[in-house]
Amino acid sequence: MRPPHGFKRFILLGLAAGLPIFWGCEKGKLPLPEQLSEAEIVAGLKEALKVSTDTTVRLLNRLDGYYGDSLIRILLPPDGQNVWRAIAALPGGQEVLNDLTVRMNRAAEEAADEAKPIFWQAIDGLTITQGMQILKGDSVAATRYLREKTYDSLYVRYKPRIQEAMNQVGAQTAWEEIVNLYNSLPLVEPIQNRDLSAYVTDRALYGLFLKIGQHETKIRRDVRYRVTDLLRKVFAEATG
Repeated sequence: MRPPHGFKRFILLGLAAGLPIFWGCEKGKLPLPEQLSEAEIVAGLKEALKVSTDTTVRLLNRLDGYYGDSLIRILLPPDGQNVWRAIAALPGGQEVLNDLTVRMNRAAEEAADEAKPIFWQAIDGLTITQGMQILKGDSVAATRYLREKTYDSLYVRYKPRIQEAMNQVGAQTAWEEIVNLYNSLPLVEPIQNRDLSAYVTDRALYGLFLKIGQHETKIRRDVRYRVTDLLRKVFAEATG
């Protein structure tokens, strides 16, 4: 059976039209999409950091944001073990310590929303050079950059808020009661420091950056966490 009239001409035209496509392709492969520019890559990294920090702040700035997470739950200071053992041995002492632990975490949860504006300022200041280094770094390279740029500012802003929150939830009062109780025991060296806020602030920031780092790792390794087109493009190229 002869092919329909004009069929051969159609095939020839189609091949001719396809020649420019295949002529420049190595071993018959189609050309790859144009690579992202450095500016686009940095924009993607900024977006990744904003997504990570916003998600983390939202998760921590709520009831049980800290206390409900065993990885970042703020426990009693380890250098006060003698104090905790002495208090726990008293009638009702363990309940007092448990209550203080809850209240310290509530203070950290209250203060978590202070982080967002400081994070965004540091993220907006990310340069192309820094961005390219971060892209080629390990799974928490962006979080490490953020910590270096913001920790001191966060501490200054967090500590007064932690102090205020500890007063509001009664943590400071509970701590002072523990100090008074401990100092009344025979043959103990009295506790002089009555301010827990520095310790709680440090542990709150530790938990904050730990969770941001976890989210950054997810974005780098799992496409499901790349919630925007730009994130998908940047990290597909970085892991491709």
